[in-house]
Amino acid sequence: MHISDERKEVLNSLANYVQEKVSANSEVNLNFICTHNSRRSHFSQIWAQVAASYYQVPQVVCYSGGTAATAMFPMVAETLIEMGFKIEKLTETDNPVYMIKYADNALPIVGFSKTYDHPFNPVSGFAAIMTCSEADDGCPFIAGAEQRIPITFEDPKLSDGTPEQQQIYRERSFQIAAEMFYVFSTIKKRS
Repeated sequence: MHISDERKEVLNSLANYVQEKVSANSEVNLNFICTHNSRRSHFSQIWAQVAASYYQVPQVVCYSGGTAATAMFPMVAETLIEMGFKIEKLTETDNPVYMIKYADNALPIVGFSKTYDHPFNPVSGFAAIMTCSEADDGCPFIAGAEQRIPITFEDPKLSDGTPEQQQIYRERSFQIAAEMFYVFSTIKKRS
């Protein structure tokens, strides 16, 4: 997938944050935030963790949250399964908890909808990556964030219930994957 120079400029703010942390041999905590923590923030959290692992960028832990908690939309899990992830639903509730495996020997990602300040997420020393303009506008201050980075994506929710739904979710997942792989491909590890 082609990433325009204009979009790379947006993504470079995240790459610069990650590079500063890696250069300082510090943990890299990234909290991807969207309004309902149901679609874009989950795709971003998962693909960023995969990209960090792929490029062997050390000490990266990715989280997600919202301004409100709802549930991870089922089409997100279906799209990721189609792309080769192993996903197991651990709870049968209105807000299920998912175990998401991207590699046989990697720690699974825990996916469920929560607010950005939920105890599961870091309380300080993290970058808040705003994945939707609504959360970016509606959340002027994220307590504990060292940096706030807007990297917004179009909401695949617009396709829900349409014949294009599966394709739109696939496209959004590919876009986010490509962009997170771009970010982590630029990181120079300490020697």
